Amino acid sequence: MDTLVSLKVFRSVVEGGNFVSAARALDLSTAMASKHVANLEKRLGVRLLNRSSRHVSLTDAGRVYYEQSRDALDNLDAAEAAVGQDAAAPHGVLKVTAPVWFANARFARFLARYRARYPDVTVDVSLNDRVVDLVEDGFDLALRVTATPGPALIARPLDTLRFRLVATPDYVKAHGAPAAPADLAAHATIGYIYAPSGDQWPFEGPGGAVLPARVVPVLRTNNTTLVHEMVLTGVAVAPLPPWMVDEDLAAGRLVELLPAHRLVAATLYAVYTSRRYLAPKVRTFVDLMASGCSEAAKAQP
Repeated sequence: MDTLVSLKVFRSVVEGGNFVSAARALDLSTAMASKHVANLEKRLGVRLLNRSSRHVSLTDAGRVYYEQSRDALDNLDAAEAAVGQDAAAPHGVLKVTAPVWFANARFARFLARYRARYPDVTVDVSLNDRVVDLVEDGFDLALRVTATPGPALIARPLDTLRFRLVATPDYVKAHGAPAAPADLAAHATIGYIYAPSGDQWPFEGPGGAVLPARVVPVLRTNNTTLVHEMVLTGVAVAPLPPWMVDEDLAAGRLVELLPAHRLVAATLYAVYTSRRYLAPKVRTFVDLMASGCSEAAKAQP
């Protein structure tokens, strides 16, 4: 028999004064309620209740056991209530890791939107271009652009990103614009150390075939913010995430190169360790971000 259920039956019998009321309160038969108390007595090796045809009373051992078990059950009820509140209302600290390029206006607007909707959640965002271990580093959630999120993790796709190959108007005026991906070998480029393709930038060819264009970077870095700032100086060209450069393109600070030769698309994932008992703060963050990405995709021409 379940000892926890037996404890609850015992408490209910004591507080209700008889087995009938206890059985009714716990949706048990009177016979089953009696068996539960007998199970406790057998387990402890002492009599807990003095029984009569209509009433019960505590023995000395029963009184001690009731007082101790009542406190334990009260603590358990409080713990269950706290967990139940967690399941209903998002709150607490949400630790998120994301690439450095998430330091952009679009993501900031999303964080403001999430804050307005869930004010009891404090979002702790760590921007780092290396792939961190969620468990070891204590993160609830990772935002990653990757083809391989990891077999031991849950990965929910949020958005399809096609990086933009960009340069400043001054760079194009001074060096011309490449007419085909192969022309990039003659241009100053900036390499991103964590790029899975290295110094071969993948373009999409006819039928979806991947056509790598070899480049010779004049600078390599592990930080996309530095790539962005270097491109803005006008010294080189580089592929950058649309979230990072869309406003620069709209304002004319940057221009897109090779628009007819698209870079291979990548997927942005929300990555977390388990879908069972997913904390409300994680679930609401991912759901709202997925909704925002979907709305933005529909708004694009």
